[in-house]
Amino acid sequence: MAQLIGEILKSRGLISQEDLDEAILVAKQSPGRRVEEVLLENKTISEEDLLSTVASRIGFDWVAQIRPEDLEPEILAGLPIDFLRTRLLLPLKRSNGEVRVAVSDPFDPHPLDDLKSLLKADVVPVLAAARVINQALNAFLESQKDLTQRAIQDLDGEAGTYAIEEFETSENLLDVAQKAPVIKLVNSILFEAMKARASDIHIESYEKHLKVRYRIDGILYDAPSPPKHVQSALISRIKIQSGLNIAESRLPQDGRMNIVAGDRKVDIRVSMLPTAFGERVVMRLLDKSRSVFNLTELGFLEDTLATFAKLLEAPYGIILVTGPTGSGKSTTLYSALTSISTTEKNIITVEDPIENQIKNVSQMQVKPQIGLTFAEGLRSILRQDPDVIMVGEIRDHETAEIAVQASLTGHLVFSTLHTNDSSGAVTRLIDMGVEPYLISSSVIGILAQRLVRVICPECRASQTVPEKLKREYGLTQKHVYVGAGCDNCRKTGFLGRLGIFELLVVTDPIRELITTRTPSGVIKARCVAEGMTTLRQDGFRKVDRGTTTVEEVVRVTQG
Repeated sequence: MAQLIGEILKSRGLISQEDLDEAILVAKQSPGRRVEEVLLENKTISEEDLLSTVASRIGFDWVAQIRPEDLEPEILAGLPIDFLRTRLLLPLKRSNGEVRVAVSDPFDPHPLDDLKSLLKADVVPVLAAARVINQALNAFLESQKDLTQRAIQDLDGEAGTYAIEEFETSENLLDVAQKAPVIKLVNSILFEAMKARASDIHIESYEKHLKVRYRIDGILYDAPSPPKHVQSALISRIKIQSGLNIAESRLPQDGRMNIVAGDRKVDIRVSMLPTAFGERVVMRLLDKSRSVFNLTELGFLEDTLATFAKLLEAPYGIILVTGPTGSGKSTTLYSALTSISTTEKNIITVEDPIENQIKNVSQMQVKPQIGLTFAEGLRSILRQDPDVIMVGEIRDHETAEIAVQASLTGHLVFSTLHTNDSSGAVTRLIDMGVEPYLISSSVIGILAQRLVRVICPECRASQTVPEKLKREYGLTQKHVYVGAGCDNCRKTGFLGRLGIFELLVVTDPIRELITTRTPSGVIKARCVAEGMTTLRQDGFRKVDRGTTTVEEVVRVTQG
């Protein structure tokens, strides 16, 4: 049959005779392998072309896509998701007492026989690509609402004591149907947070209740919270997933876990903090499947982007990105590295943690427990003949000194600092013990940034700007936009965030001010006089363009 399928593919012009001969030879050398499997592995043919050909030969229907309306939730609700995912089966709608079932391998009847027993109904197979089946299954599971609320209801009436053996690691957050109640609860909390685009999950312990909150677009929102009696089991489950000591509840602990939800892979940093009424948990979600942004997608306006891009072309020097935790500094640095990454450049980073993988960039993880600090990592990088170096953060005098020396010896160095504005970075480096003349000689640009929420496009509405407001904030348009609030944005009026930026270019006059230890306020005033756009000014330019609101810019910037 397999060789006959190959002949049909050839007759349809989908493969050549050489492709078919090679596949037959490989299949003969590996007993049990079919010709069509070899063709797929060699990417000689797409799965869709193969299945449509097989379907026409064996008399099966073939479906190119599976839509939500093709599924029957009542059928799926009673089936083990693990079974469907591993066997690549997906029951569709029932008709005349029979259930149509999408399969990717029509030559293996055993999974269909097992499914027939589970459904207690006759099944009619139809062919679909494995990718199509997985996508439809993930979409169905993601569409289920109030997963956390239902998991909490499953816990009602439980005694609050759970065997530790229940806490095995789940392979996929969506596979919760057959899990223990506490595992189902934790998976549901994580998955609901991912659906809501949360960056952090807070689980807070109080005297008589637990509180769960999600940080979405920089703001904390309440989420369904489990009863107090599951606190111990809930914390234990998270500790085991994070590789932490479940017997230790008196000291803070830090760990991490990797989870999967459908097609998404997420790295989670976990922080445990003992409080008066139990441990408090904060989980930071880092989506590995999210691609690194292009610089143009971060929110740079044209003039700032042009200046920043010119700095990135410098052969050596230090470029600093400043701002508080969670202001998007790492994303900006990743985007900058991606924009300058070429085969001619050797780019190496030292980070804590590595939040995204960058193509053609060597990335090193800091491990303080074994002595691999930012300073030690940076020393090692300098022996690797780099052209461009990124240091995740300058935290101490030693790291700052090595970064300065690296830039003075012909390397382009990127790093971050925690300061309120661009000129404050100079003061921070001096406070770390770096000599002003070294700062003026090495630093070529400082980018301060914040994140503002973007007005939801679904409920955006214009309103007239009062003249007083226009004068106070320097707005130029007669109308600005606000979000009225809708289901798309959880009634907040905002959906997503972008950056506002303040780019300080170290010119000769600025170098003189740095060398003479001039206060940061004076340096900033001089930069503004030279044409620098402040954070707040950049924010109001985005208000004029209808991207965000006056209130949002005022919330994240100083006057």
